[in-house]
Amino acid sequence: MSKAIVCLPDRVPASLLRAYRATIYEAAGIAVRIGRRSPSLDRLLVAERARSAVLLTAWNPYSHRMPEGWNRRMQHALAARLRRWVVRPACGRGRGWAEAHVLAFAPEAPACRIAWRFRQRAVVVVRRGQAARLRFNPG
Repeated sequence: MSKAIVCLPDRVPASLLRAYRATIYEAAGIAVRIGRRSPSLDRLLVAERARSAVLLTAWNPYSHRMPEGWNRRMQHALAARLRRWVVRPACGRGRGWAEAHVLAFAPEAPACRIAWRFRQRAVVVVRRGQAARLRFNPG
């Protein structure tokens, strides 16, 4: 298993895994790709005095497309749950789709617990000096 992917559940279809890896995540004008390091993101982490951050969303739980209004309400609720940390707007874009995300300068464990409560299949974890990696919901 690649270091760019953590805790890969058996039930994740290969096509979905390819989609995650092909997605371009963007925050603060910085593009983030799974398995790649970003010096620009490292500088942002230093500026925020953070060692790591997590890209997460409340859109389309378990990769099931939901109406845009529902996604927006859930994203607002996600932002409220993350209010104790610095959060920047972000997005994830793939072939023919896009989802709102946030880049939360929060510790990985609590950010993941919040993402799992919003029924997300995975998050993108970024650490200073390291390649971005996927962390899958173990449940």
